[in-house]
Amino acid sequence: MYKLFLKCRDVFGNPPTGYLVNEAKNQYLCEEHNGYVIFHQFVCATMKRNYPVGIQNFEEIRKGNYYYIDKTELVYQLVSSGKYYFLSRPRRFGKSLLISTLEAYFQGKKELFKDLAIETLEKEWLEYPILHFDLNTKKYESKASIAEILNQHLEKWEAIYGDEKRERSPEERFSYIIEKISTVTGRNVVILIDEYDKPMLQAIGNEDLLNDYRNTLKAFYGVMKSCDKYIKFAMLTGVTKFSKVSVFSDLNNLMDISIDDRFANICGITEKELHHYFKDDIRELGKKNGLSEEETKVTLKKLYDGYHFVEYSDDIYNPFSLLNALTDSKLNSYWFGSGTPTYLIEMLNKYHVKPQQIGARKVLAESFDAPTERMVDITPLLYQSGYITIKDYSSLTNLYTLDIPNKEVRMGLMKSLLPNYLHQYTADGLTTVALLFEAISGERMDDALRLLQTFLSTIPQCDNTDYEGHYQSLLYTIFSLLGMYVDVEVRTPKGRVDMVMRTPTTLYVVELKLNRTADIALEQINLRNYPERFALCGLPIVKVGINFDSERHTLGDWVIE
Repeated sequence: MYKLFLKCRDVFGNPPTGYLVNEAKNQYLCEEHNGYVIFHQFVCATMKRNYPVGIQNFEEIRKGNYYYIDKTELVYQLVSSGKYYFLSRPRRFGKSLLISTLEAYFQGKKELFKDLAIETLEKEWLEYPILHFDLNTKKYESKASIAEILNQHLEKWEAIYGDEKRERSPEERFSYIIEKISTVTGRNVVILIDEYDKPMLQAIGNEDLLNDYRNTLKAFYGVMKSCDKYIKFAMLTGVTKFSKVSVFSDLNNLMDISIDDRFANICGITEKELHHYFKDDIRELGKKNGLSEEETKVTLKKLYDGYHFVEYSDDIYNPFSLLNALTDSKLNSYWFGSGTPTYLIEMLNKYHVKPQQIGARKVLAESFDAPTERMVDITPLLYQSGYITIKDYSSLTNLYTLDIPNKEVRMGLMKSLLPNYLHQYTADGLTTVALLFEAISGERMDDALRLLQTFLSTIPQCDNTDYEGHYQSLLYTIFSLLGMYVDVEVRTPKGRVDMVMRTPTTLYVVELKLNRTADIALEQINLRNYPERFALCGLPIVKVGINFDSERHTLGDWVIE
């Protein structure tokens, strides 16, 4: 449909052909015809960009009318200020898209960067030969796996530039190819390695295989040092950090920008970017979920925001979860739905990490920004994998406060850990959690505890359950799955309260006992006046004493006051 404006040149200041106008939230495209300017009205859906869910190819995004958050100013800064880079970010956080953007840039594809920041910054747009390794495309299960993926890439380039070294080791062939390509093309080579650590992560728990992968990759990556004069630029990305000694000993000029404030926002979506690029989308998401625009922003922030990769940085949203939510028009959990890494659960069990120990800790930088293979606890792996993040920093003590980023990660983690307590009854357990949520939201704590008592009495128990800490961990995991604030061992002037849970309407102070009585638990709350610690919270305080029966492996009795 169209509108005809007879004197539109006077009204609109003679807009040129193809000018896009937003009038009363409708969009018009104008064109000249026989001395008049005709404005064609389009339905919003025809003009709307698509969300690039799961698309990691920069060229496809730019040609396919997908949303693209302009990170190209940072890309230009990256290539202009250094040569060898390493970046660690959690899975599905945009590392592959960054690599693809760099590839398009070094291919000189200026047309793909039209109207982006880098278009005016870059003046030459030269094309360079590119060696792009993607180590995320294979499952690594044997010694041969690593050689297979390297061969797959090397053979592709050897077919073009010569395979004289095809019988030699991967690192020798890599060195030869770099020199040969540079000599033939007259341009230095760009090397892009995506998910450099994937083989080693999959080998965690198998020390022999891990050492083999580590030694192979150490020799392979080390080639870049000896071939420096033939290399224009190199970028390696991954989830975790393995030490320079074990992997990059021969590449000592590699710049780690994982906690560099200049590039803190190079992956992910900042709050400013969210509100700039997706303002109308947020409003539409809210309408479909019965929320106002402001309520939608708050919910998105609670679910997907909260990441910080330097001490003072913008809030960063998980791009995978955010784009999925906008696509589906649902506020669900997406990051964990894409798969919880097996290695994470294995390492949590290896280090005997209780659910309540995962977040809320104060550490020095070297405690979390550390090589994975040197860690003495789970902190580096949790941080680098995105399960905890920087929440605060003290310049006085140089201590960082690390905690779980958001509600999506917290609930996903607890769901992954629930089988440690419920065995094969996890599905029934999640149903019980939903019913518990309904009861507690309705301020029916007695009904909730009765439900939990019945459920726990019907399932086989894990080993080593005859201590209070097991039941504290169980309740922490379950209450966290309710999406409510839960904390344990909370300090008060007269001791520590076992558990505190806060709902939108009530604060629960919970004391646990094992093989005693709920009255004893409640008596401790009253004698030590635990509620006094929370007098300023602004919510009614309910005291809950719970006794667990180790023989029946469930709640024995409870008192609510």
